[in-house]
Amino acid sequence: MPEEKKPAQNQTSKSSSNDPIMGVLAYLGILVLIPLLAAKDSEFAQYHAKQGLTLFVAEIALSVLYWVVGFIAIVTSGFGFLLFPLLGLVWVGLVVLSIIGIVNVVNKKMVPLPIIGGIQLMK
Repeated sequence: MPEEKKPAQNQTSKSSSNDPIMGVLAYLGILVLIPLLAAKDSEFAQYHAKQGLTLFVAEIALSVLYWVVGFIAIVTSGFGFLLFPLLGLVWVGLVVLSIIGIVNVVNKKMVPLPIIGGIQLMK
């Protein structure tokens, strides 16, 4: 079971009342850039922004794959129809991961997301 990090109990000058807002924005696609750039002093916001960035990159990769499969399906009129439902399930999985991340933010937890939580694109 992944170890849970909790933010410091006593608020320091580095923490902000905007942390929950920034944390939620981290899981809303391109809006991940807001906490990445605007909340550099917040450990809590940066933690969730880094996870949100990984999730956003996965969403972009899935979108590209979806377009490629769609193109192949049009050109070959073959196996593409079999992959669309599978890619749709992966997309639903990414939405579920976003919801899990938002729930963690609301509960003030710093817990890695399942499956992609161990992937860090930024240090």
